[in-house]
Amino acid sequence: MGEVTPRRIIIGDVHGHYEGLMMLLDAISPGLQDEVYFLGDLIDRGPDSARVVNFVQQSTHTCLLGNHEQLMLDAFPAGRTFTPALQAWLYSGGRSTVASYKDINHLLDHVEWMKTLPTYLDLGDLWLVHAGVDPELPLSAQTTHEFCWIRDDFHTIDTPYFSNKLIITGHTITFTLPNVPPGSLARGCGWLDIDTGAYHPKSGWLTGLDMTTKNVYQVNVFKRTLRTLPLTEASVQIDPTQIQSHRQALRL
Repeated sequence: MGEVTPRRIIIGDVHGHYEGLMMLLDAISPGLQDEVYFLGDLIDRGPDSARVVNFVQQSTHTCLLGNHEQLMLDAFPAGRTFTPALQAWLYSGGRSTVASYKDINHLLDHVEWMKTLPTYLDLGDLWLVHAGVDPELPLSAQTTHEFCWIRDDFHTIDTPYFSNKLIITGHTITFTLPNVPPGSLARGCGWLDIDTGAYHPKSGWLTGLDMTTKNVYQVNVFKRTLRTLPLTEASVQIDPTQIQSHRQALRL
């Protein structure tokens, strides 16, 4: 018998939805040899952030640093509370995360683990990052801020940042991009966004992408429904020239 190629499975922003994540992984059913990658934002807004972090921390899966993990890190520098950053984190969804912990030592243990998370992963033909890259900067000049927070400057690129790698991100909920319905993935020039807004009442879809089989697995965390689609059907190509006007319309 020939060797079985390990699957490469990428999970979008979980945002504290532990039960939805368990349903998603049951549907994907990764084997021991399969590689599972989380794009960050395990925490905030959903009800079970501590359980999600426990699971990923204790697994063999790889997780990237997201902007919400960075907000949590900023709130507890050197293991102590920094009030201005704590207030910013709580405002951005951290209240539900704090409520999911039974004691401060458990939370601080997770803070220490988050300090070890990489900001990106180079898998050869795939390049994983939470938010994206600044198209105007070489990779060596980019910082955690770009990798965790960038949006429009990245999404509006008209030339791939890498000539031989697809960038896969989370961070920006796909339906906030032009002509992308809730639950669909968004494709741009050299990038693919799989954050389908698990926590958002307009969506509820949590996405896992199997790049080996090119299948998209999704669970709706509110309705507890599952679906599997080929990547070609699950993703929408966006027009980068429409992003700014679309953003302005969303703010109205």
